[in-house]
Amino acid sequence: MNADAASQKAKATLALAALGVVYGDIGTSPLYALRECFSGEHGIAVKPANILGVLSLIFWSLLLIVSLKYLAIILRATNKGEGGILALMALALPHRGGQLNARTKVMLALGVFGAALLYGDGIITPAITVLGAVEGLHVATPVFDKWVVPIAVIILVAVFSVQFKGTAKVGMVFGPVMVVWFMVLALLGIRGILRAPEVLRSINPYYGLQFLLSGGWTGFVVLGAVFLVVTGGEALYADVGHFGTGAVRLAWFAMVLPGLFLNYLGQGALLLTQPETAANPFFFLAPKWALLPLVVLATAAAVIASQALITGAYSLTMQAVQLGYLPRVEIRHTSSTTRGQIYLPHVNWVLMLACIGLVLGFRSSSNLAAAYGIAVTLTMLITTGLFFVTAHDIWHWPLWKALLICGLFFVIEFAFFGANCVKIAHGGWFPLAVGALIFTAMATWKTGRALVGRRLQAASMPLDLFLKDVKGNEPHRVPGTAIFMAGNLSGTPVALLHNLKHNKVLHKCNILLTVVTDDVPKVEASSRLESEEFGEGFYRVIGHYGFMEEPDVPALLAAVRIEGRELDLQQTTFFLSRENIVPTEKPGMAMWREHLFAAMSRNAQSATQFFNLPANRVVELGMHVEM
Repeated sequence: MNADAASQKAKATLALAALGVVYGDIGTSPLYALRECFSGEHGIAVKPANILGVLSLIFWSLLLIVSLKYLAIILRATNKGEGGILALMALALPHRGGQLNARTKVMLALGVFGAALLYGDGIITPAITVLGAVEGLHVATPVFDKWVVPIAVIILVAVFSVQFKGTAKVGMVFGPVMVVWFMVLALLGIRGILRAPEVLRSINPYYGLQFLLSGGWTGFVVLGAVFLVVTGGEALYADVGHFGTGAVRLAWFAMVLPGLFLNYLGQGALLLTQPETAANPFFFLAPKWALLPLVVLATAAAVIASQALITGAYSLTMQAVQLGYLPRVEIRHTSSTTRGQIYLPHVNWVLMLACIGLVLGFRSSSNLAAAYGIAVTLTMLITTGLFFVTAHDIWHWPLWKALLICGLFFVIEFAFFGANCVKIAHGGWFPLAVGALIFTAMATWKTGRALVGRRLQAASMPLDLFLKDVKGNEPHRVPGTAIFMAGNLSGTPVALLHNLKHNKVLHKCNILLTVVTDDVPKVEASSRLESEEFGEGFYRVIGHYGFMEEPDVPALLAAVRIEGRELDLQQTTFFLSRENIVPTEKPGMAMWREHLFAAMSRNAQSATQFFNLPANRVVELGMHVEM
């Protein structure tokens, strides 16, 4: 097999895997999207002009938003291969040290808010897809009517309960199951199209434009339901790093887009011939004998879609922690070979409770659809803004080119956003509230850590003065190596000052260790480590990690050489400072935010666990920090 054939085979294998992880969300939209246009909160009359107009809008939305914006353009804006709004923010606004100007602050705030909104999407997607799948039982037989909600809750509990095992083994069947799912979507669609071939006319954009122009306010509002067909676009961008742009594009154009649009056409053809099926055109599209197997397959696809969003929430949280927007949380690796396979217990159980709460509170996918969309439209608008900054400032596109391309997407997405705004009173407030709460927590943590850093720097001593003092007033030295974690590269670690003050000794070898998160997903091995000798037995070691990586201090120190020798961790003591946050009336943050920051600080994972330090070699020195 030559190199080209091997490359194509590898791409095809990755494309198969991408079907489960990348396209699970958008691939389950046929369960509820078209139905909401005609029987939802703002449903329109089931008549041929409306059916052809809505189908035209769906087709061109899939082409313009997913195919053109995300697949053709946005996927160029990966940060060393990684996608997602935080990766794009790091790409668009690099080297953020020092004083930030107002424009940069606004873009940072928007990027963080967009990431916070994705948590709302991550909560609603498992609930709406699982409910939408199980609701097929309504069509199969009325016997199950009262069991739909309990069955959905049981499925969600099962999905979240097995997360600790990891998705490595389960993920092997995701791709084949989704192949079957998209093939069934296409076959059902073709079956429907054969009933009313005139539905193919909807590909003409004239019908969509005519619908919008003649429909007035009703035609505009139905865009909020049409938008449900593209809600997986942002998740697609966030997951691209696992498979690469080539595989993601291949999966979309070879299977996902044809399967989706054939199915929407089939549902539309069914509505042309049987308008009474608008209550659930997806399941009415199937023959009676296939309903129960279709419910099972749809439930499996919904579980896969849920898995993709759950995994995305884990990755997003880890990125936020590494970039300093959330406190340290427990991260467990579920695969010895794949670094991205992680499990975050606290995030998992919060997501589960929130999803179950949504199912019990809204009780149907139609009600949940009223809450779905507005958070995603906002995130898409923010992504477009960050891409404009990247294209113009980083890639140096001409202003007219950046404005033309981003302006097109902005107009379309702003129309979707406006249509979704009518959902706020009917449930759209929920993802906005979730996003606002998480944004507040992220902004509070980032600001609070900056304040703590300034307080500690004020209480510290410049390193050059400290070393000069040590040389002039040599303290008693003890054998061994002491490692002091240092967040500030210019000052003396507080733990070092406290140790010297209280214990009156210094080790013969002292290492000031700083772990830095760079604005890239992963750091090359050759750039991982920096070291410098100061004299007097003092050394500086800096470890560089990307925001998709977890620091591993023992592995980092294994590469350090002191006077030509490796470090013996059994003869090494790690000194950490543990801050006890004390809210005060000092200028900084509002009192309620200081109390929130103090609570987050108390519940953060310990530095010992986060940096993978040997617990029996750690000494923590406490101190009060007044905010």
